[in-house]
Amino acid sequence: MQQLSDSEISAIKDESARAYELDRAHVFHSWSAQELIDPMTVSRASGSTIVDGQGQSFLDFSSQLVNTNIGHQHPTVVQAIKDQADLLCTISPAHVNAARSEAARLITDRTPAGLDHVFFTNGGADANEHAIRMARLHTGKHKVLSRYRSYHGGTETAVNVTGDPRRWSNDRGDSGVVHFFGPFLYRTEFFATTEAEETERALRHLERTIELEGPSTIAAIILETIPGTAGIMMPGSEYMQGVRALCDKHEIIYIADEVMAGFGRSGKWFAFEHFDVVPDIITFAKGVNSGYVPLGGVIMNEAIYGSFAQKAYPGGLTYSGHPLACAAAVATMKAMDEEGMIEHAQRIGEEVIGPRLRQIAENSKHVGEVRGVGAFWAIELVWDKESREPLAPYGGGSPEVASVVSSLKELGVVPFSNYHRLHVVPPINISDEDLETGLGVFEKVLTDLDFSR
Repeated sequence: MQQLSDSEISAIKDESARAYELDRAHVFHSWSAQELIDPMTVSRASGSTIVDGQGQSFLDFSSQLVNTNIGHQHPTVVQAIKDQADLLCTISPAHVNAARSEAARLITDRTPAGLDHVFFTNGGADANEHAIRMARLHTGKHKVLSRYRSYHGGTETAVNVTGDPRRWSNDRGDSGVVHFFGPFLYRTEFFATTEAEETERALRHLERTIELEGPSTIAAIILETIPGTAGIMMPGSEYMQGVRALCDKHEIIYIADEVMAGFGRSGKWFAFEHFDVVPDIITFAKGVNSGYVPLGGVIMNEAIYGSFAQKAYPGGLTYSGHPLACAAAVATMKAMDEEGMIEHAQRIGEEVIGPRLRQIAENSKHVGEVRGVGAFWAIELVWDKESREPLAPYGGGSPEVASVVSSLKELGVVPFSNYHRLHVVPPINISDEDLETGLGVFEKVLTDLDFSR
């Protein structure tokens, strides 16, 4: 954890007080009732540590929005951004620039054969927007299927394919989106008692949805390979391969949303590698450069690329393939390789996070289930293990969950929370020492919980 001198802390307090004042006067925050929030000021960050407006250090077990995969202020990436700024800060996407070309090469070096073309966007939401647009134009069909308990972004099409409560206020009945239930045995919609039953019944449900909606009307199925903010519910290989087979059977484009799960988060470059499937389109953002400069993109196969080889693609972005963002991506991918971050994420998931969380679940009255892979884990908080009733309602919060989050922060850990869940999502290169320290805080807080009604 970062240690600061008294003079540094004094300076931080002064600048942070001013920043907070201006924020509350002028900044409009995402997904928030503006006058009901008290946002944390972050003044500094390094590695797995962030520093608040009072100079207090915290372990960042949220990776912010599960995007700072390589941690904060990685020196190689920071230097790459500085070097690119000296050379070329920005340029029209109509022109070639070296940073974008190299980023595209490195990304497609990590995808299955045939997925060789990248359209760069500014983030994950517009990556999903353009992936769906491409699928619709390629197939000549309009409908898109997506699962409940999913998140694909906050823009018009992306929020309609989203399957969580953030969609409700923005939903349009004419969006061409149909939702279905995916496999999630802990909260099964199919009365299943085993993973095999859950998989079989979820696939049958999807097949019936396709049949009843009309395969000739469906352009794409979009899936977060491992749903992120919705709960990190791990599908089985049989389910993912079954989805791929249904797409092939009915000439439907399979879009893998890897915005959160990709670029090392799951212990592999892309999460779909766990399931031995190959998508038609991959969307990405977040971990591609840890959010140091906004960047996302769409990776497409040859057939979809071919639809626009002789006919213009009707879409574009002023900052597509921005040089600073792409330089950060190049440096990030190289650092991940050179420092063995993907392997590290896989190891800590198997040897440290998974075993420790399962131990916590055994000893905690209010932990119903833990699940995940790599540096991508969820903790279900429940009133009791028998009923599995969530400690906060779907789409809302509760004083109990708020108190858990507060206790974690008081002990120096910033968690990621969503409704009744905590997510353990530290940087994928977190040191073993910081990881053990943070998990120790989770253990203390969660094993001491004793709520009653």
